[in-house]
This record gives sequence, structure tokens and C-alpha cells, in this order.
Amino acid sequence: MSDTYAPETDEPIEWVAAATIVYLGPVAPHWEIRGDHGDTQLIDDFRSRVNARLMLLPPHDPQFKRNKERVARDAERELIELTWDLGDDDR
Repeated sequence: MSDTYAPETDEPIEWVAAATIVYLGPVAPHWEIRGDHGDTQLIDDFRSRVNARLMLLPPHDPQFKRNKERVARDAERELIELTWDLGDDDR
């Protein structure tokens, strides 16, 4: 269980799945969405939505920050614990 808490309560969030989004490099496709655990259908649906937002968008693109926030909100709504692997620590 994570130490993340729901904003309206002091109770920890019970994640139903986990995913990692990995930056593959400068040649498209730039992203791989890995389901770490949880319902396969939930992860597949989430992967489709993430690909729609990020597939041709590298992390240095100005649109990336906005879409990254949208992906994070989507994961939170679906109770998917999200991890980003951008290949470096300064983004």
C-alpha cells in the first residue's frame, strides 16, 4: 500500500492497479505503458488513453507537462498508482 492520501480525508488510497510510464527515447513511439499489477482490462483501457495523449509527444515538448498532469488525474480517478520513468531526474 502507498502512503498517498485522499485529499478530502486522512485515509490512505487503496490502489486497485499500478502502472509505469517509461520514456523510450527520441524516436517515436516515445512511450511504453507497463501494467505492474491489477485488472488487465483496466490497465489496457488506461494504456489506450495514455497513448492518445502522449504517443508522439516527447517530454521536452511544451504540451507534455499539461498532458502529463491529465494522465496523472486520469490514473488517480481510476485508482491506478502511477510511476513515471523519464530516464533522468531533472524533468
